[in-house]
Amino acid sequence: MPNITIAIDGYSSTGKSTVAKQLADWLDYVYVDTGAMYRAVTLYAMQNGMIENETVNREKLIAALPYIRLDFQKNENGKAEIHLNGKNVETDIRHLDVSEYVSPVATISEVRKKLVEQQQAMGNGMGVVMDGRDIGTVVFPDAELKIFMTASAEQRATRRYNELLGRGDAVSYQDVLENVQERDRIDTSRADSPLRKASDAIEIDNSEMNLEDQFHTILQLAKDRIAGRV
Repeated sequence: MPNITIAIDGYSSTGKSTVAKQLADWLDYVYVDTGAMYRAVTLYAMQNGMIENETVNREKLIAALPYIRLDFQKNENGKAEIHLNGKNVETDIRHLDVSEYVSPVATISEVRKKLVEQQQAMGNGMGVVMDGRDIGTVVFPDAELKIFMTASAEQRATRRYNELLGRGDAVSYQDVLENVQERDRIDTSRADSPLRKASDAIEIDNSEMNLEDQFHTILQLAKDRIAGRV
């Protein structure tokens, strides 16, 4: 069975990472969570005084990029988790305060260049499932299967709110909704690699879909595309 590259793009909190992980497990492909990479860089900036008065200090962060080392390591359950300079930060990067700054960090061209190069190297020559904002348009424009995921802001905020509550975070639904809407605005309007649907991507609105239906829909698309290459 031939390997293909599967690019899953879309808005925040549409379940891109969840379905990408499921798909990679089922196909025995490499999974790369690009959002985790941007979150880890954001966490580094927060921990090192590079966010001042709610503004990212671009110059300091750009200067620090050579000292930021990211890699994925499997935990005891075989799931890949991101490490920042040797430390597992998989849990730390998921907090709402990181979410508030990840989109501004992702607008910085030098950050995007560094991470895109790493992402391309991770997926070179292998069966890979990668999710993010610009996978089908920038990272792997020749991917054999491109998915673009969307859902209403309210539905996405509800999912994210419940996820954060389940982890014990003290958050309000309104704060989460505003964060989702602001991330949408920044992601779609940034000058470098804005979030957009690739012309050959298949759009999936999962506002009314459960995780199982979503997975089987995308799995069938992957099977069809792989079969087409045999």
